[in-house]
Amino acid sequence: MSLASDRPSANVFTWTPTQGDFDAFARLSGDNNPIHVDPVFSARTRFGRTVSHGMLLYTRVHACLEALYPGRQHELQTLMFPNPSYADEELSLSFCEDAEQPDLVLIEISRTADRAVTLSGTCRLGGPS
Repeated sequence: MSLASDRPSANVFTWTPTQGDFDAFARLSGDNNPIHVDPVFSARTRFGRTVSHGMLLYTRVHACLEALYPGRQHELQTLMFPNPSYADEELSLSFCEDAEQPDLVLIEISRTADRAVTLSGTCRLGGPS
């Protein structure tokens, strides 16, 4: 899969998640893993600080897809999380239709500062919901 952000027709959004976002998502989802919500614990991990829940990232992806493709069903999503997203670091969210499969949207989230990809995936769109 080509990187969505490298395509000239990509739609790009930015978002800076906060520790408050991580904490609120933990309360909502019940995922209270300390890697997401405990800065003291997280400081002792290989990440050195709290990292985003993968599904928190996907909620932002879902909102962007809804804005870009209003009324379209999301039939199938594929997601990988190759690198962490941190609180208070801006993310770039890129979306691009696959040239050969127009109902397939290529998705990528990367840290703006170093361009490390933190979510890579696709969404197959169906008809109106």
